[in-house]
Amino acid sequence: MSAHDPNRNRTVDRGLMIYLVLAYAFVFAPIAASFVFSFNSDRFPSLPLGSFTLDWYRAVADDPLVWSGARNTFIVGVIVGVISTLLGFGAAYTDYRYKFAGKQVYLALALLPPTIPVIILGLAMLAYLSRINLSGNALSVIISHVVVCAPFAMAIIRLRLSQMDPALEPAAWNLGASEWAAMRHVILPFCAPAIFGALFITMALSFDEFAVAWFVSGLNETLPVKVLGFLQGQVSPRINAIGTFVFILSMTLVILAQLLLSRRDARPADEE
Repeated sequence: MSAHDPNRNRTVDRGLMIYLVLAYAFVFAPIAASFVFSFNSDRFPSLPLGSFTLDWYRAVADDPLVWSGARNTFIVGVIVGVISTLLGFGAAYTDYRYKFAGKQVYLALALLPPTIPVIILGLAMLAYLSRINLSGNALSVIISHVVVCAPFAMAIIRLRLSQMDPALEPAAWNLGASEWAAMRHVILPFCAPAIFGALFITMALSFDEFAVAWFVSGLNETLPVKVLGFLQGQVSPRINAIGTFVFILSMTLVILAQLLLSRRDARPADEE
């Protein structure tokens, strides 16, 4: 059988497809189970299922603690997304535009926070913010989440800038554009898909993050932290309903980001 045998290629393709389906099934099976049990009338997740009900969603909608956590999560997530994207763009453009001594150290430090265990990072943020009297409020959660999320924004925008022709910006300068004009008319339009993609990704990361927020939030708990409190108190089917809502919201943001990032690859081909 030759290396270019169509039958062999089809076998490999089918094997990869089966592997992909099994991998997705393994990852999403717990989420699907949580979604199913959120409509189950039984208090405890068990088989066979009870009758269909929306009682747990009504209980969530009537719970002021959930609404308070959702409000904190939304406010923190939007602010964190905007700040992280701005910082990420600045860091990525600095890497793209300038050459300086210690650039590799700069990149390593900029991308370091996601590699630190969240427990250690949470304790470090708690110790630092407590020292400057910022621990226990929404601002402390925003600062902590920006530290976690900004490297992701930088990585996304940096990848986009690496695909840009380095002669475009100098060409704009040679045609009389100022640095700000070149930024506005050349850099920003080219990076727009990655910028919005980074915004949605960092918002989703902030919505889902609970470990660092648990350390620094105090009484201003985000929704994931409140879910952790429900788990510590008692097993409640409301957790499945809240989890379904958070999952749908996060996946919506991730899908939007993916659609924007995929457009960046299709656009050059269309323009050609």
